[in-house]
Amino acid sequence: MFSEEVVINDLLSRVQKPARYLGNEWNSCLKDHSSVSAKMVFAFPDLYEVGMSNQGLKILYHSVNLHDDLLMERVFAPASDMENLLRENKLPLFALESKKPLSVFDVIGFSLQYELSYTNVLNMLDLAGLPLYSDNRSMDYPLVIGGGPCAYNPEPLAPFFDLFILGEAEEILPELLSELGRLKKTVSSKKDLLLQLSTCKGVYVPSFYQPLYKQGMLTEIKKLETQAPDAVKKCFIALLDEAPYPTSPVVPYIQAVHDRAVVELFRGCARGCRFCQAGYIFRPVRKRSMDRILQLSESLIQGTGYDEISLSSLSSTDYPSIDELVKEMDKVLSPGRVKCSLPSLRLDSYSVELADTLHHGKRSSLTFAPEAATERLRKVIRKNISEEEIFSALGDAVDAGWQGFKLYFMIGLPTETNDDVEAILTLCQKIRHSFKRRARGSIAISVSVSTFIPKAHTPFQWEPQLELSIVKERQEILRSGFNNMRGVDYSWHDSQASYLEAVFARGDRRLSLALEKAVQAGCRFDGWSEHFSFQRWQQAFNQANLKMEDYAYRRFEYQDCLPWDHLDCLTEKEVFIEEHKKAIGHNRDQESNK
Repeated sequence: MFSEEVVINDLLSRVQKPARYLGNEWNSCLKDHSSVSAKMVFAFPDLYEVGMSNQGLKILYHSVNLHDDLLMERVFAPASDMENLLRENKLPLFALESKKPLSVFDVIGFSLQYELSYTNVLNMLDLAGLPLYSDNRSMDYPLVIGGGPCAYNPEPLAPFFDLFILGEAEEILPELLSELGRLKKTVSSKKDLLLQLSTCKGVYVPSFYQPLYKQGMLTEIKKLETQAPDAVKKCFIALLDEAPYPTSPVVPYIQAVHDRAVVELFRGCARGCRFCQAGYIFRPVRKRSMDRILQLSESLIQGTGYDEISLSSLSSTDYPSIDELVKEMDKVLSPGRVKCSLPSLRLDSYSVELADTLHHGKRSSLTFAPEAATERLRKVIRKNISEEEIFSALGDAVDAGWQGFKLYFMIGLPTETNDDVEAILTLCQKIRHSFKRRARGSIAISVSVSTFIPKAHTPFQWEPQLELSIVKERQEILRSGFNNMRGVDYSWHDSQASYLEAVFARGDRRLSLALEKAVQAGCRFDGWSEHFSFQRWQQAFNQANLKMEDYAYRRFEYQDCLPWDHLDCLTEKEVFIEEHKKAIGHNRDQESNK
């Protein structure tokens, strides 16, 4: 019995959003801890309302709790008011379902979606009363594991974690937990336990690999245990129709960021945009059958009571026979009662037609991502759409009655010049003028501009991030231009936060010390502008005797050892090299033709 539970209930009246910590929501699962062989808590290093929007959480919660002898509960990063109360009352961080402290679980599994959540990971371990470093935790402590997109280069976090799961975990995680439950009865040392688990598909044990450096440069990743794989290959679900999928996911008490039912159409993307990590790490493309999607959709609405269902994927309009699926969804969902949406649309007329069908005449705004405003730069990043196609699609949307458009661009892309940045202004101005008369009233354009971040396992992994000072100059070009443009709302990502994200996206194990120092300095929720402090991060890097620019601005050569070279996303390195050469070669050809 967790004796502090009464005290926790008392604390709920003293925090801003107590529903974040209540548990017992509709469809939540509470099992008897004594009746299972392995107990895991899924740890999401952000607020409850962000984590409850994560589809991976819902899938894994369902996949594990399907098994009678396994248990999964949830925990989220507490907001500052709850953190302060926990520390003041000397209470450990607890799981939502049972209110038990995290230390009583066999596994604490972190979902690593975003580099700027890393400080929350360490803070949650500290709040749970666990030593931060893996080698300071004996068999008496839970295993700390991680998964998600950031597991494809988890090296900055490696000293804190016992293992990572590379790839899609809904099949391998229950197997891993069952194996852990068996091994606990026979294995006496943590090293032997990890050796046994390292043979499981997709499992990466960082303590079995040692990065070697020469003159401050990573030269080799040395394998220390013969039993460990030379390169850890990701695991993936071959047949989505046969994979477990939640039709009665937990329904949060408070509104989540994405508060709707979700059916995943397919995984992967065949488009191959050279900046997009998701497009590569989720390969190959695998789709659900239409019958299975319709069955899941109907069950989800019955199991949750939501009045909106989202058809999710990296590019939903690439689903074969998507128009037929949308029509069938209409029949299943009872028009007018349940709304169906496609969150990721291509910028083409076909997408506009589909959106019109889905919205049944109720039009708010359409969201598209040209990413770059010049055809030259779109070819460099392999975003294969011409300006003519952009205007054709937008024109069809305006003619159909749409009056609001959200456009997403990036700055700092490889080979970008100031002309490419100014072209964003020119393109938006042309859109306004071209459709002003055709629209039934004025059109509203929202422009969001992010900064390119080179990611592992992409053709642009060798490219540096654009220098921070130049990013700020280009943001100012846009800010000044849009200030003089009526009818356009401009927003941008914090350049310093994007800089730090690039540092950790390309980082190695040496960054763990800077991360520890940052947590000690009070860094939390770095993805939230109101919490982010670049000054504290600079201080942390100085204390660790590291330089951010050595990570963000370094241009890797093809022969260089990359921090993630021992992690295999099942796309050959030669493919990335070839795509990178095509991108840079295309730009050189353009320059020589001028």
